[in-house]
Amino acid sequence: MNHWSNCMEPFRKKNMLFGNWTTLILPVNKNDSIDYELLKDEIDFMIECHVDGIYSNGTAGEFYTQDREEFYTIQSILSEKCNRNNIPFQIGASHMSPQESLFRIAVARDMKPVAIQVILPDWFPVNIETAVKFLKNAAEESGGIPLVVYNPPHAKVTLEAEDWLAIISEVPSIIGIKVADGDSSWYKNMKEVMEKISVFIPGHHLATGIRQGALGAYSNMACLHPKGNQMWSDLIRSDLTAGLELEKRIRSFMEIYISPYLTRGYPNHACDKCMAVAGGWLPGLQTRLRFPYSYIPQDEAIEIGKIARREIPEFFNS
Repeated sequence: MNHWSNCMEPFRKKNMLFGNWTTLILPVNKNDSIDYELLKDEIDFMIECHVDGIYSNGTAGEFYTQDREEFYTIQSILSEKCNRNNIPFQIGASHMSPQESLFRIAVARDMKPVAIQVILPDWFPVNIETAVKFLKNAAEESGGIPLVVYNPPHAKVTLEAEDWLAIISEVPSIIGIKVADGDSSWYKNMKEVMEKISVFIPGHHLATGIRQGALGAYSNMACLHPKGNQMWSDLIRSDLTAGLELEKRIRSFMEIYISPYLTRGYPNHACDKCMAVAGGWLPGLQTRLRFPYSYIPQDEAIEIGKIARREIPEFFNS
């Protein structure tokens, strides 16, 4: 059964999340402060694009750099704008410190997002027992708001299907996970997990993932253009074959023009912000990251934008 084609709301039955969610990208001033006015413009544009939903404090939100006041301010801006415009939103409460993560969950809880995202404690690798202990506390702190666990490839511990089954059996508040996918054998191994919770995969794999049972993405492709990305998401819902055809060119663009930056040592969020500048949808945005990470030069991002318009013009013609 193709769940995607039957879902036109941000939730499925049994409270399973679905959709192609758009990430907040942190605008950074020259003095390393946050440009809150540009952040407001960013959210306004995403709302105008009628995206499936918006989430804060993923990697592109540079959550690991924020102090408590900054965290509160960002979430307040997001929640106020989304609530006023009836746009579903999630708040990332992730932090390397479990204590700080629990504090952020308590703040997020009061803003009534549809879900709260967390990572596992990240200084020393956790075993399943420790992961369950943390996630049970997170669920208690969330006050009934469901959890989505973000487990990227660079995490200290990357969980496999059997790990997820053990964890979600102990922590029913978990309704989704954000992970890197794999080949067909990976999807086969994850089949039982996908029957129990929502599995979100990398944005540029969206059509392939949907075909094999995933329910959406917290999408890197939304960085390139939120409206174009929503167009692709809608296309997959209405015509999966056409969505898969477009994915071939998207993957080629990513492999040829974006992935080499990772090979050269730039972090993932440098690529996210580079793509946003390339997309040109947020005037004033710079590729700059907060200290101490290196970022891709602005002029290179602009050149990539020219290439993107040639290789995947649908993202800009929607």
